[in-house]
Amino acid sequence: MSNAAAAPEIVNFGCRLNIAEGEAVRTLLTGLPANRRRVVINGCAVTGNAMRETAVAARRARRADPDAEVIVTGCAAQVDAPRFAAMPEVDRVLGNGEKFDAAAWRSADRVIVGDALALTRTAPQLVGSFAAHARGFLEVQNGCDHRCTFCVIPFGRGPSRSVPVARAIEAAQSLVAGGHHELVLTGVDLTSWGQDLPGRPALATLIRSLLDAVPGIARLRLGSLDVAEIDDALFDLLTHEPRMMPHVHLSLQHGDDLMLKRMKRRHSRAQALAMTDRLRTARPNIAIGADLIAGFPTESEAAADANHSLIADCGIAFAHVFPYSPREGTPAARMPQLDRATIKARAAALRAAASQWQSRWLGGLVNSRQTMLVERDGQSGHADNFARVRLETGGVEPGSVIAVTIIGVDGGHLIGKRAA
Repeated sequence: MSNAAAAPEIVNFGCRLNIAEGEAVRTLLTGLPANRRRVVINGCAVTGNAMRETAVAARRARRADPDAEVIVTGCAAQVDAPRFAAMPEVDRVLGNGEKFDAAAWRSADRVIVGDALALTRTAPQLVGSFAAHARGFLEVQNGCDHRCTFCVIPFGRGPSRSVPVARAIEAAQSLVAGGHHELVLTGVDLTSWGQDLPGRPALATLIRSLLDAVPGIARLRLGSLDVAEIDDALFDLLTHEPRMMPHVHLSLQHGDDLMLKRMKRRHSRAQALAMTDRLRTARPNIAIGADLIAGFPTESEAAADANHSLIADCGIAFAHVFPYSPREGTPAARMPQLDRATIKARAAALRAAASQWQSRWLGGLVNSRQTMLVERDGQSGHADNFARVRLETGGVEPGSVIAVTIIGVDGGHLIGKRAA
């Protein structure tokens, strides 16, 4: 076997957690010999479409390089290993636990997928840098103990488990040493961090410890947050800590109380409105992102309207809209379903409303001064509020943080001119 053939290609789908884990897989595989190039499809299972995208990526990888070893892993493989094992384009299928196990990669077995509910460890944390990103993604939590009626992710990720503070600090120091001055804390259910650790510390404890112990973290972002679990300490950090970026992504899912109840969410519409109002009052420049599901089973026209109006009422600048798709084995899949045409139409209407609101928000940033982290291309990046910025002229050092004046809007991007 030759190490020369082992440089892997990692194709990540889904959440930021998959980006972090994809880099951990890359680090692992770089040290393992191979007799042909590996293409790893790190798939997502959150929707039926995500599963289809994983399959399409595997076929595309095979067409692009017939001699490569094509491996499907991630939540897609964990949730439905037989589907991918049956694909002639796929050489191997590895579960979420096995993708970090060198022995599994050395095994001659074609399919190795264990029980996700038996997982007890998080992914390897000490990834020194991310090749394709100026930001560093730090996985501090994995799995979920909640059972939203539409979601299969607990069966793909297993129970909630947290990275201890000392280990998270060590990983953060490694990322900063690797050139990442902006870090993103990731997890499946990030606000549950610490509930399985001694003393049951809250997420704010971890954030404060990281910021105090690693002064090289110039900018810190968080993955998706559950409205029901944002306590006063976390709220204070989000709104008053200058190294916390003014951007928060909330797992809202819907704007109608009956739908939220049937989803088994733990917040109401009123609580979502109250939280976003508090955030924007305490930090007026904060940007709100949210996940929203269109066409949930039994969703009436009135419920769809409530979902639609949540965008303006909460000031959602970044809406991730998911058309509902039934996931086998979930309670929602057994509820009365809407027809696919209605679901598709409601998702399109929701996306149109989100796009309109985002355009209005972006337009309000013209002539403002922002700071941005420059991505690997030297010409684009994200402002503090996570607005995408493209520089009028490129050639800026990747990973640098610069001041820009916003001179225009182009679609979903701001146009920035480097400030003197």
